[in-house]
Amino acid sequence: MNIDTILQFINIYGYLIIFLFLFLGIVGIPAPEESLLFLIGVLIAQHKLSFGPAVLAAFLGAFIGMLVAYICGKYVGYPFINKFGKYVGITNERWEKAKMNYTENIQKTIVLGFYIPGMRQISPYFAGISSVPFRKYFLLSLLGTFLWIIPFIVAGFYLGNAFNINPEYVPYLGFFFLFIFVLYGTFKYIKRKKQKSNN
Repeated sequence: MNIDTILQFINIYGYLIIFLFLFLGIVGIPAPEESLLFLIGVLIAQHKLSFGPAVLAAFLGAFIGMLVAYICGKYVGYPFINKFGKYVGITNERWEKAKMNYTENIQKTIVLGFYIPGMRQISPYFAGISSVPFRKYFLLSLLGTFLWIIPFIVAGFYLGNAFNINPEYVPYLGFFFLFIFVLYGTFKYIKRKKQKSNN
């Protein structure tokens, strides 16, 4: 879907389409939502969207998506894995090990997982399947959504004010941000591995 189509949807459906894009991005197929968030900031800077409603629509879309995915994981996920997991190599031992690793790093996985396409889609389902307490999940998702939505929109807003950014180029900026994040994560991982091997 190109920028013109997104802009056309926003013009027709308003802030509802922002909510739907972010909601479906969480519960559905992994997509570069960072580009959309940055675009929202640029459009706010160009006075094509209002800051408050745009941020609220994006926040609610992502947050409610996280809650719906958690509920689906909790009530549908485990019975499905228990019944069909053996056909794809998910044994009880492997499942328990994956569950233990997930719950041990739950704070980082949910909050920082927003920045990793694929992880932010899988994490809420896995949290539901792993029976992470709802209150804990609710608060971590709330924090993660805020820390993910706000920086990208604010970055788009300030850069959109500072430079005359053509919305057509926004997807490339989203991929650039993703590349920087993956590079940083890889560097931290290698550094941590070296420290462990030295010890």
